[in-house]
Amino acid sequence: MMQGNSRSVSSNQQGIHENLQKVVRRHLQQPFQKPYQQHTLEAFLNLEKQLAAADRPLILDSCCGTGLSTAALAQLHPEALVVGLDKSAHRLTKHQAHFDQAGQNYILLQVDLNDFWRLACEAGWQPSHHYLLYPNPWPKSRHLQRRWHGSAVFPYLLKLGGQLELRSNWQTYLDEFQMALQLAGYSSQILPYQTETPMTAFERKYQNSGQGLWQLRSQLSA
Repeated sequence: MMQGNSRSVSSNQQGIHENLQKVVRRHLQQPFQKPYQQHTLEAFLNLEKQLAAADRPLILDSCCGTGLSTAALAQLHPEALVVGLDKSAHRLTKHQAHFDQAGQNYILLQVDLNDFWRLACEAGWQPSHHYLLYPNPWPKSRHLQRRWHGSAVFPYLLKLGGQLELRSNWQTYLDEFQMALQLAGYSSQILPYQTETPMTAFERKYQNSGQGLWQLRSQLSA
């Protein structure tokens, strides 16, 4: 269990990145044509069958880590199928060692989100909710395009639609994300965030360390 000893985000960047608008506009205008990785394609096709059989609303929990948030979201949304997505098999295995998923309304998948989000868009999927809880902020200035709002896959995240909820302990990340949404024509709201029932181990650790947390919400139209 994570204790409250987390260091605050440290960055050599002051405020919103100076190249953010240029980068986002370029990605909004140019298609992302990177070939799909086979493991993500196979996972997507299997999920497509499961989703059709379940006949439930879809909720995505991207960057789910060990899947603690996925299990919590499944309890909050018993009517839906909640899909937790993470690139790390190691993190997902930690979930499987502590939770019995049998009969639960959620699934965990190891995928590359750069591929999965595009595949979901091509298939016309429309999740009711999309959660991005504490993604890696990549705080160094040179890593702007590793942040989701600075990446080439950002337009596909928008096309998925649904109610987007993003949380971070680095407010600049949310400020940048909000600006990227504005450039794409979407409004959003950023508010301080605190909870008595942390949804992820990171959320618990940040709160126990006395760090400020923020939440961005945006209703994305398809």
